Amino acid sequence: MLEGHDRGVNWASFHPSLPLIVSGADDRQVKLWRMNDTKAWEVDTLRGHVNNVSCVLFHARQDIIVSNSEDKSIRVWDMSKRSGTQTFRREHDRFWILAAHPEVNLLAAGHDSGMIVFKLERERPAYAHHQGTLYYVKDRYLRAYDYQSQRDNPLISIRRAGGAASNAGPRSLSYNPAENAVLINFDADGGSYELHVLPKDSANARGEVTSDSRRGSGCSAVFVARNRFAVLDKANHQILVKNLRDEVTKKCVPPDANTDAIFYAGTGTLLCRSEDRVFLYDVQQRTAIAELATPFIKYVVWSGDMTLVALLSKHAIVIANRKLGHSCTVHETIRVKSGAWDDAGVFIYTTLNHIKYALPNGDSGIIRTLDTPVYLTKVFGNVLYCLDRDGRNRQIQIDTSEYMFKLALIQRKFDQVLSMIKSGSLCGQSIIAYLQQKGFPEVALHFVKVRRFFFYLIGCLFALHPV
Repeated sequence: MLEGHDRGVNWASFHPSLPLIVSGADDRQVKLWRMNDTKAWEVDTLRGHVNNVSCVLFHARQDIIVSNSEDKSIRVWDMSKRSGTQTFRREHDRFWILAAHPEVNLLAAGHDSGMIVFKLERERPAYAHHQGTLYYVKDRYLRAYDYQSQRDNPLISIRRAGGAASNAGPRSLSYNPAENAVLINFDADGGSYELHVLPKDSANARGEVTSDSRRGSGCSAVFVARNRFAVLDKANHQILVKNLRDEVTKKCVPPDANTDAIFYAGTGTLLCRSEDRVFLYDVQQRTAIAELATPFIKYVVWSGDMTLVALLSKHAIVIANRKLGHSCTVHETIRVKSGAWDDAGVFIYTTLNHIKYALPNGDSGIIRTLDTPVYLTKVFGNVLYCLDRDGRNRQIQIDTSEYMFKLALIQRKFDQVLSMIKSGSLCGQSIIAYLQQKGFPEVALHFVKVRRFFFYLIGCLFALHPV
């Protein structure tokens, strides 16, 4: 018998691997207990709920406790500090029960009018690549992954913004190859960043290296020159340009009063995001040189030669040229997760359950299905490099025949088109329908003739060698 609560206990849970118990009761308290083979004793009390605690459990993958209550809130507690870190509230509904998915980063909570399913932390890793190296954050380390050798090294440890108790991982990462420097952005604390200047050739180091590190506040931080980076100071409505010693060298006024994020757009320029558009902003001239109406943009992906840009929103991809001239918009019913450009100028992207392609003219299609979401980092021919939800590097083989055929057709490279038809790498009525739809009936006719000749040969073989 465990005695400690002043009123009725509503829930108790065992830790999945440690000799710990957590309980919640009508005394509005969450209690942590330690046990052995013969007894259990109270370790600490977590206070914060203002009504009966309905349910409480240990998180399976992190050192945190999650509780909910009739006070219409879900609270997250840091086990090491024994203090609250996050609170989620509903306006009218009391919470009654919690459940944690055994494998995926998902929690479910039941309330008066239904149920919610939610995540406690960002699953998309912060990453950036340069030439043959991917820089990304995993388990509070900045790591370098070499695409060719597949060697993966930790470089430096990074802090967790908001303290160790915070579950918000880094949002984005910007890499400066000229100075071998990295900017890591966090949403916690109203927006903050870490600047790390790494030793030369640190990507090939075989262990953790020492960096020159600085921290600052701001909604977004990206490099704009060899030794300069820009920080959006949203509170004071200004863009600060700083040197690598984190000293302000210039101040600019954003192009729109509602600018809430900035993205890299080449040396001396930024993409500034507002709610319904993006601006191409010249930092030197302190002026917007182009703008484009878009959905709310979450991620920006430039092609290798910086001639094309893909602007990713929740359910759409806007493709534009270097000066924000609109090429096309691809709409999706399922959430867009990531994307990368291949060398031919085709944008490859992922949704929750598909790998897809988008051509410059707006045509799109499915390459293959996915069992679990992945985040594309690079495309090499028919190999996709990506990170999964656990931050593991993966390689996925794809068939590029369909979109390379369509690209050759758009570019009117008819010799290449006919060569692909004759090779037999394409088949199906959908290709014929596509050719007719795009105004190439003569190519479709050639495709049909090749197929008829193929079946004629099959018929001849059966006539010579009947089964």
